[in-house]
Amino acid sequence: MTRNTEVVVLGGGYAGVMAANRLTQRDDVTVTLVNPRPEFVERIRLHQVAAGSGEATVRFGDVLAERVRLRVGTATRIDVAGRRVELADGGTAAYDYLVYAVGSGSAVRDVPGAAEFAHPLTTLEEARLLRPVVADAAAVTVVGAGPAGIEVAAELAEAGRAVTLVCGGPLGPYLHPKGRRVVARRLAALGVTVLDGPGSTVGAVTREAVRLGDGRVVPSPVTVWTAGFGVPDLAARSGLSTDAAGRLRTDETLTSVDDDRVVAAGDSASPSDLPYRMGCQSAVQLGPQAAETVLSRLRGERPAPAEVGFAGQCLSLGRRAGLFQFSRRDDTAIGLHLGGRPGAWLKELVCASTVKQLAAEGRKPGARKWWVKDARREELLRAGAPAGR
Repeated sequence: MTRNTEVVVLGGGYAGVMAANRLTQRDDVTVTLVNPRPEFVERIRLHQVAAGSGEATVRFGDVLAERVRLRVGTATRIDVAGRRVELADGGTAAYDYLVYAVGSGSAVRDVPGAAEFAHPLTTLEEARLLRPVVADAAAVTVVGAGPAGIEVAAELAEAGRAVTLVCGGPLGPYLHPKGRRVVARRLAALGVTVLDGPGSTVGAVTREAVRLGDGRVVPSPVTVWTAGFGVPDLAARSGLSTDAAGRLRTDETLTSVDDDRVVAAGDSASPSDLPYRMGCQSAVQLGPQAAETVLSRLRGERPAPAEVGFAGQCLSLGRRAGLFQFSRRDDTAIGLHLGGRPGAWLKELVCASTVKQLAAEGRKPGARKWWVKDARREELLRAGAPAGR
């Protein structure tokens, strides 16, 4: 009797859940999802958790296929030679194939005082810890003007807090200038003080203030840090090749450059040293394609290169306004955008539909047969990046 193929998926975020669900289309594959929490976290709603305007958890039973075994635990090391994952509780999880989808978290905060006095906002636990802190604060400084910073600044301002947004450069660097003006107007209407431009980099954080690079001092009884994301160092600690940021280095099929029994997806993957923008938009595409790489090898076929394309970036600007910034497939913002209440409606639709995508893949794994293609990536690969194997 042929034994089942054991696949362990590390990480129960958007990419990990999609990969785990996709793998269940074969009856001879046993899938174990290892995740530190017993519930799925909608990271794109963490600003609502922090501000007290919403929650961000979904039962795994609502998004995971019934055949996926959930194991709550934290991976501490991957024993590549022994094909097993060592867990913090002393247990192990053996695998024939491993899907590395550990996601991302807070970046190393090397600004003096930031680690001691600023509150990060990249995990559910951080958002829950921040909630009572900002609830009691009359004034809050948010550092970082990417999506997380903009969204939490707007959410807190709408709840009545006096908010200063320290950008460290341009407001919303991804945005087209037209979209950026929409965000700036909305933040101004909410009373948010926006400090942007070259002088707005943070030089130090103290218990009561944020000191900027140009010498300005911003009084700040509560500082929220959203400037940058980092990835867990699990791959590096396990002796696997990583890029400069710590992402697992793979080829275009999402296969580790060190071991064809390890594939990666989501924020923690670096295909051809050209990683995609972190976020659920890339994760829900990379997760099932990482699974397809495993399934192809089980069929004795050569895996296909992953194909990922983008539609844009959506932002909530409080509960009553939002912005959808449209982009080219190569993730370059264009002048087209949707703002105001329609933007808020579309943002909510995207958040809800993302969870529905996970659940749909769990109910009918493999239903999605096509992926958006980015022709520009092919040009970059031809110009010198390594080809998929």
